[in-house]
Amino acid sequence: MVHKESLMKKTTIPKSAFKPKAFAYLRRVEQGETICITDHGRPVVDMIPHGKDDELLREMRGVITSYEGPDQPIDVAWDSAT
Repeated sequence: MVHKESLMKKTTIPKSAFKPKAFAYLRRVEQGETICITDHGRPVVDMIPHGKDDELLREMRGVITSYEGPDQPIDVAWDSAT
């Protein structure tokens, strides 16, 4: 099970800082950390531990609903205040 705390832990670094310390950053990702590499402040790559995305997809399975006609009314009561 993925904990929200682990999802929120993301280190952001510029690509110029990544290059000389690439192996050190890879070790951090192997330990479970997510690292976002930026180019001029714009995120370009998220490095995540292998399999972490599969874990997230498993948790989301059954939570997201798809509708054939998204512009059509649905038969589900909902509260617009939440």
